[in-house]
Amino acid sequence: EVQLVESGGGLVQAGGSLRLSCAASGFAFDDYAIGWFRQAPGKEREGVSCISSRDDKTYYRDSVKGRFTISSDNAKNTVYLQMNGLKVEDTAIYYCAPLARICGHYGLQYTLRSFNYWGQGIQVTVSS
Repeated sequence: EVQLVESGGGLVQAGGSLRLSCAASGFAFDDYAIGWFRQAPGKEREGVSCISSRDDKTYYRDSVKGRFTISSDNAKNTVYLQMNGLKVEDTAIYYCAPLARICGHYGLQYTLRSFNYWGQGIQVTVSS
């Protein structure tokens, strides 16, 4: 059974930092790219970033480039999202998921439409 447990969220002031963790189990972690997604109140879920477990190729949506860094620890089946320079508009529930396609914009979009094992997510709130 696919299980994804997100942690590390919280309340932070604008400009602050948080590090999210995604602990994965129930699938061959090394065979999949892993993505981070977020859903703000009243908005659709969107792809944020992803990393390929095999070659560490990464992708970021434009609004987080230069502020967020994704990394992976294959030995721990865990993916991290270091978020620096947080903005109020980063406020959302953050989720992780394995991608059914290679890491990139299309892979994130495809996973949004097709993935059915979302975890609880973790709340990130950025205050002004």
